[in-house]
Amino acid sequence: MASTVPPLASASIAPLQNDGLKANFKTGTSLQCTFLGKEFYKAKQSFTRTSMTVAVKVSRFNDITMAPPDPILGVSEAFKADTHELKLNLGVGAYRTEDLQPLVLNVVKKAENLMLERGENKEYLPIEGLAAFNKVTAELLFGADSAVIQQQRVATVQGLSGTGSLRLAAALIERYFPGSKVLISAPTWGNHKNIFNDARVPWSEYRYYDPKTVGLDFEGMISDIKAAPEGSFVLLHGCAHNPTGIDPTPEQWEIIADVIQEKNHIPFFDVAYQGFASGSLDKDASSVRLFAARGMELLVAQSYSKNLGLYAERIGAMNVVCSSSDAAVRVKSQLKRIARPMYSNPPIHGARIVANIVGNTELFNEWKEDMELMAGRIKSVRQKLYDGLKAKDNSGKDWSFVLKQIGMFSFTGLNKAQSDNMTNKWHVYMTKDGRISLAGLPSAKCDYLADAIIDSYHNVN
Repeated sequence: MASTVPPLASASIAPLQNDGLKANFKTGTSLQCTFLGKEFYKAKQSFTRTSMTVAVKVSRFNDITMAPPDPILGVSEAFKADTHELKLNLGVGAYRTEDLQPLVLNVVKKAENLMLERGENKEYLPIEGLAAFNKVTAELLFGADSAVIQQQRVATVQGLSGTGSLRLAAALIERYFPGSKVLISAPTWGNHKNIFNDARVPWSEYRYYDPKTVGLDFEGMISDIKAAPEGSFVLLHGCAHNPTGIDPTPEQWEIIADVIQEKNHIPFFDVAYQGFASGSLDKDASSVRLFAARGMELLVAQSYSKNLGLYAERIGAMNVVCSSSDAAVRVKSQLKRIARPMYSNPPIHGARIVANIVGNTELFNEWKEDMELMAGRIKSVRQKLYDGLKAKDNSGKDWSFVLKQIGMFSFTGLNKAQSDNMTNKWHVYMTKDGRISLAGLPSAKCDYLADAIIDSYHNVN
């Protein structure tokens, strides 16, 4: 790069009186100034004013461009700027009460009180995290009596929620499976691609969403998994697929497992909604347990942001199921090695909350009731939205896909222009792929949302 001469900025100053600025000069002669002990001005003094030239360095960061706004978090910023009384934020996936307020579960408060009563300290955790947390989270996922737990074939490390856990796994793939490709559903959670891009792990998409049926393109999915290079990693959403809310049936999960085994692929689950989708921890973990029961080696990232409302605690885990306990020990050592220069060790507060709740029968049962209530509220507004769409739309369009989807999200089938209409005309904020978060929808606004969807679908190309 050719060298450049720093531009000079000129300035004019009054007679020098600041104690930090000293000068020796005679009228009409050159001036050398010392400021805070450094000589860097040359100037000419004329009567009562001094003209100076000041060398200004060009920033070495000038070539860094402005990053685009996050497509999901940017929705919240636009929502905050809107003053319309009927505005709705259905973009960010965070649970809200009927009054649209964030919810801190009572069981979480009880677990925190236990921590205060015990007077627990804030010392560093080991690199792999809190041992009590790692134990209960693996058992919660696979079942305490599962073979992989009993045979100690799971390498579990605490991660920085789901995102951080996925990033650990991506680094493991890049280091020990160089050149291996990760297959990602089309569409998928927006951050999946960012994670693998930053870890320099190649990825490609497999068909998942069918816009004609607003359902699962199962044949396309199976065809693309079969066509992938042998030994690829197949990223699967354990339950409540984000963004579509469309999950395979139990029978379809069996076929997916068959194909992955035949191709010698490695299943890689992202489990962000266990217990939060259906209200049942066991039901929402059934896909993962199916693969584990077949003796397959697999990766599973977990998050407690949604099911315990611990969004800001950044609490999750990375699990690697291996064919032997010896392999699990080695894998865990390498996950720790990756974590050490990345963030050294994970936070303790959220880990203790999870360990206290899952490890206490009374609190655990209360948590399961809380999840049933949260999942139940989402199911209720999903049903009410469908009822409104069906009653208000006389075109004969089948809106039943709304009921077939599961979890906090619904894929409306609206395109970008129609989604823009939802925001610009109806003040409904959502992602541009047509995804809405039903967790942010109160019952009282279901009819309003139905009107907005019908208008956008029928009146915007």
